[in-house]
Amino acid sequence: MDYKAYMLQKGLLAKEASRHMANITTEVKNKALLNIAKAIRENTSIIIAENTKDIENGKNKGLSKAILDRILLDEKRIEAMATAVEQVAGLNDPIGEVIEGFKTYNELKISKIRVPLGVVGIIYEARPNVTIDAAALCIKSGNSCILRGGSEAINSNIVISKTISKAATESGLPDGTVTFVDVTDREIVDIMLKFNECIDVLIPRGGANLIRKVVENATVPVIETGVGNCHVFVDESADIKKAIEIIVNAKTHRPGVCNAIETILIHKNIAEKILGELKKELEEKKVQLRGCEETQKFIECEEATDEDWSTEYLDLILAVKVVNDIDEALNHIYKYGTKHSEAIITESYTNSQRFLKEVDAAAVYINASTRFTDGGEFGFGAEIGISTQKLHARGPMGLKELTSYKYLIYGDGQIRK
Repeated sequence: MDYKAYMLQKGLLAKEASRHMANITTEVKNKALLNIAKAIRENTSIIIAENTKDIENGKNKGLSKAILDRILLDEKRIEAMATAVEQVAGLNDPIGEVIEGFKTYNELKISKIRVPLGVVGIIYEARPNVTIDAAALCIKSGNSCILRGGSEAINSNIVISKTISKAATESGLPDGTVTFVDVTDREIVDIMLKFNECIDVLIPRGGANLIRKVVENATVPVIETGVGNCHVFVDESADIKKAIEIIVNAKTHRPGVCNAIETILIHKNIAEKILGELKKELEEKKVQLRGCEETQKFIECEEATDEDWSTEYLDLILAVKVVNDIDEALNHIYKYGTKHSEAIITESYTNSQRFLKEVDAAAVYINASTRFTDGGEFGFGAEIGISTQKLHARGPMGLKELTSYKYLIYGDGQIRK
């Protein structure tokens, strides 16, 4: 197959679609989204059948339980996908929103309004729900999208993308609004990274290796997302019951996602009180602990290495470090964190406010699980990804994060002198 010709065909179609999508009415976009949600529900059994193939292939390849969980679709998850699309339909349309308006010294009237980004390319691994979330958000924000999912969920992604595309075009959206790349050869990714003539922005979603490859090799602008070496710091004033519940949730609710924690930092003055019970609760959830030398004085666990502090396990493994004070905790997070999600468990107002102020991350929590760093949980309906950079978006990316802006200038014959 001539991959360049293949991608050019899809890219030109998506580019032409984006031109029309920028002017599609909210009513038509919402109609399409509601029809997509309906179609997803109607095709539940077909989607599950294709997903079963991906699960079996994954097991044969020896994929971890955490990765298999990311791939898995059942009736409950498919219903959640359809509901998310409906929620996006119910959100305010950002396109055309006046961000600000002002008048200049020479009576020019200037308005700054939201416009779509254009063609959004999403390169992702494992999670087939990204296909529906990305498509829904791009449609509502007036963008077209080119989706390239990984081989792990190729069968699921193909049937979902076909379902979306059919419902979208039948609802009046242009052909090419949602384009799925059904070739798993990695050469396709290399082409997308430098596909400036057809893609306006790339968003990678997946593991550290994928994100690094995209960031380091793309000529297309990139929004960096995803890698989540997230921490919970248990301060000496922490409520122990609250701390244990939050840690267990943040680690075990879905260990294979980027907002799950990978390291806990425990103040030395509370370590003896919490570590025994915490270990018991975590081991009941099959979590393997790796602790520093000080941690091993209180509980029996595998010794942590320097590599553990920087590892995003995406699995039922948790690193534990006893720290002297909040300063050491903040320094550890500064050194090893990936600017995703960080949490402090404390009853100290002073320490909580210091943590909020000094931690440089997209989401910083006081006394809550990091698992809430999610577009749906933030009220965005869905998310295109969780940005860990500062330009132009940060944290869960919803509709507004898929827009740019332009200036509209109203004059009455003014010329510059």
